[in-house]
Amino acid sequence: MDQMIPIKAAVVQFQHQAGDKKYNLLVMEKFIEQAALQEIQILAFPEMCITGYWHVPKLPADQVNALAEPVATSPSLGLIRSLAVKHQMMICAGLIERADDGRLFNAYVACMPDGTSHTHRKLHAFEHQSISSGDSYTVFDTPWGVKAGILICWDNNLIENVRATTLLGADILIAPHQTGGTLSRSPHGMKPIALDLWEQRAERKAEMTAAIRGVSGREWLMRWLPSRAHDNGIFILFSNGIGADDDEVRTGNAMILDPYGRIVKETDAAADAIVIAELDLSLIPMSSGRRWIYGRRPDLYSILTERQGYERDAMTARFSEEATGVKKG
Repeated sequence: MDQMIPIKAAVVQFQHQAGDKKYNLLVMEKFIEQAALQEIQILAFPEMCITGYWHVPKLPADQVNALAEPVATSPSLGLIRSLAVKHQMMICAGLIERADDGRLFNAYVACMPDGTSHTHRKLHAFEHQSISSGDSYTVFDTPWGVKAGILICWDNNLIENVRATTLLGADILIAPHQTGGTLSRSPHGMKPIALDLWEQRAERKAEMTAAIRGVSGREWLMRWLPSRAHDNGIFILFSNGIGADDDEVRTGNAMILDPYGRIVKETDAAADAIVIAELDLSLIPMSSGRRWIYGRRPDLYSILTERQGYERDAMTARFSEEATGVKKG
C-alpha cells in the first residue's frame, strides 16, 4: 500500500420516510453538503435509505417494483452522482434496483468522484419475495490508493463474506444497515424497542439512550462487528437507520472501526447524525488480522465450500423458528 495519507470518511444515520424518495434525498443532500464543508472523501448512507426499508415486506409486488429504479438511469442516483462529482467525494447510498432483466435487488451504489459507480447487490436478501439475492462480491479501486468493498446488513453477519471481501483486496468495508430493535429468535439476541419510547425520546432521553446502547443496539453490535474489522485488518464504515421504521425502532449507532477492531468514532444520538473520522491507513499492514491472513492454510478449507444440507435461503434463515442442526465434531 503506497498511499499512507489518511482518508477522511463519514457515516450517516437518519430516519427515512417510507417510500418518500423526495424527502429522503433532501435529507441526504443536506448531509452531503455538510460533509463537503468538512472535506469528506468517503461518505456512507444506510441500506435502502432512498426508498425506505421495513414497510417494503408488507407491499404487494407491483408496489415494490414501482419503488425500484435501474441503476444506470436512476433519477435518485443521478442526483447523488452529480454531487459526488461536484464535491470530488465517494458517496454511497442504498435503494431497490430494477435490473435489465426485470429482477429486483436490494442494492447499494458507490458513486465515484469521476462520475462512475459500483453496485453491490445484497447477497442474503430477505426483504420481499420479489427481491432476489445477489451472487457476487463487490471490491473496487478508489482514488486514494486503497480498495473498498461493500456488504449490506446481513451480508456482514456471515464471516465468510467479510473474509472473501478482504481476500479480494478490500482495505475499507462499507457496511450499510437497517438494524437494531428487531425481533431475534435467539433468547439472548435483539428484541423490539417500544415505538412510544421513540415518540417520547425528548422527555425520556435517558431511557432512549439506554435502549440505543443496550442489548438491542450497540451491545449486540459489539458481539460481532469489531471482530470483523480485527480479524481481517480492515476499516469498517457502519451506517444505519435511526428511529421508527414502520413497526420497529432502529438504533443508529453509526460508527467507524479501525483494523484493530477499535471504535474510532461513534454516536449514540437518538437523531439524524453524521460521524466523521480520519482513517489512518498505516494501521493496516501490521494489524493482527492482516498478519494472520498470511498464515492461512487454504488446503484445509474445502469444508467451507461444501454444502452441509442444512443451508437455507436468507428469508427462511432469517425468519424461521427452526433450529438447524450444525454438525459438531
